[in-house]
Amino acid sequence: MNKDIEIIRHSLAHILAIAVKEMYDDVKLGVGPAIENGFYYDFDFGNAQIALDDLPKIEKKMKEIVKRKIAFEKIDLPKEEARKVFANEKYKLELIDELVDGEITGYQTGEFIDLCKGPHVDNTGEINIDGFTLIRTSGAYWRGSEKNKMLARIYGVAFATKEELEKYLEMMKEAEKRDHKKLGKELDLFSFHPEAPGSVYWHPKGMILWDCLEKFGQLIRKEHGYIKIKTPQMAKNSLWITSGHWDHYKEDMFVFDVDKETYCLKPMDCPFNIQIFQTKQRSYRDLPIRYTEIGHVMRNEKSGQLNGMFRVREITQDDSHVFLREDQIEKEISSLIEMVQEYYSALNIVPNFFLSTRPDDFMGEIETWDKAEQDLKNVLKQNGISDYGLKEKDGAFYGPKIDINISDALGRSWQVATIQLDFQLPGKFGCEYIDEAGERKVPVMLHAAIFGSFERMIGILIEHCAGALPLWMSPVQIRVVPVSENQIDYAKEVADGLKDFRIEIDMDSQTIGKKIREAEMQKIPYILVVGEKEKGNKTISVRKRGQQELGEMKIEEFIKILEENKSADKLINKL
Repeated sequence: MNKDIEIIRHSLAHILAIAVKEMYDDVKLGVGPAIENGFYYDFDFGNAQIALDDLPKIEKKMKEIVKRKIAFEKIDLPKEEARKVFANEKYKLELIDELVDGEITGYQTGEFIDLCKGPHVDNTGEINIDGFTLIRTSGAYWRGSEKNKMLARIYGVAFATKEELEKYLEMMKEAEKRDHKKLGKELDLFSFHPEAPGSVYWHPKGMILWDCLEKFGQLIRKEHGYIKIKTPQMAKNSLWITSGHWDHYKEDMFVFDVDKETYCLKPMDCPFNIQIFQTKQRSYRDLPIRYTEIGHVMRNEKSGQLNGMFRVREITQDDSHVFLREDQIEKEISSLIEMVQEYYSALNIVPNFFLSTRPDDFMGEIETWDKAEQDLKNVLKQNGISDYGLKEKDGAFYGPKIDINISDALGRSWQVATIQLDFQLPGKFGCEYIDEAGERKVPVMLHAAIFGSFERMIGILIEHCAGALPLWMSPVQIRVVPVSENQIDYAKEVADGLKDFRIEIDMDSQTIGKKIREAEMQKIPYILVVGEKEKGNKTISVRKRGQQELGEMKIEEFIKILEENKSADKLINKL
């Protein structure tokens, strides 16, 4: 994020708080950071309610405050003084109690004071009043915990210029049309229900899309020498204690007791894959061993963070784990990068690569981490990827990783694939292989997902193409539309001639115009209209998605068109 605009967004969060405090009695302040594209602030309005209709009034007040050119002044606050300043702000007092005396700072803007490290603009007049707007409200538990009170969160967006703001708001309108939750319902792909928060109910058409992606991924892995496995959905917590996840990841796990022992629903597959590796003695000749699993994992995401298929609790990963020697690292990671490029090329999406480095809560020795990070840099360079980005301190606790982001049709960036280099977990579990000299060695481990989770990837794809999926993964590829009941038998004959494709017949009694509109709304790639003329001529009138009329033709001609429009990827054509 550009530093200047981040400072403006952070300052606007404070200005939002000032406006709300001036307009509403007895409101209590939560927190208000800058975020991507804007800012938010959390408020406790007590018994009062805040609605979308209130935002224009609050925004007007914010613009009045901007025009006042009030200075932002940093102040140091001894703990006791801070408690006096915020005596009527219970949420701020909670934060103050956790801070160290001598390190508490705030910013004063007129009479308003907020806990903050800064930085901010020098005064409110530096902010372009045409460069920001308030967009929505939502509920947010204080500090993200469901045990705490639900606060009202007000969101705003902000940019340096009016033109940038307008461009972003237009993109948001387009994004709303492409919302996968809305399209998933309209296209009968999946649904969500309150009885299973953070989980997806897959409908028959959604499963066709799912199966296409799964089969394509399996074909790619088979080409690269991966073998399928399947592991349990739960295990005793002793497994996670050994792996280190219990110390680093416990809060995100579903934990329960059975027979006086503690169990966990599987949050990731790697410890189970390690146990399969350990079932027999391995030689250096056996390596690399490449496992792949459609891994079903459960993660205890906070309810306020759940977001359709982009943030779920029940996650299905196209997971892979490779056990290898150190001298095989670069070749195996290069193979994974090749798989990533092949997969996204078939989707007509360009992958962007990032190196994620050692986090603060890392496991192991710094020297080992430095070597692992250098290994990843070498592989990226060898594969001609010199413009990779850097995600500092964003590696897994057991190793650095290469993360892959993709940009959708609206320019939004999404993290999908990951390739993690792990020198830690195999040793913690006592994994070994016998080297050429007959000595026991600890293997290296790669964790990899080529498209991440099925849920997120399908959500991204739906929004990327606004529901108009490519022919090879469309749940219904062709719909035959008879003009009237008199052509239903011929429609069945046409469908029988195209039985190698996913085809359906519209048997409804609606007018032909309504039938065509319905097929277009369902984003079906090809609509075949058959009336008395087509029946008599043994032809079909072909309409391609996007209202492109291809005209009347024989079924054999249409099949040639389908063959010509097949994906350039040979593996996809095997589906």
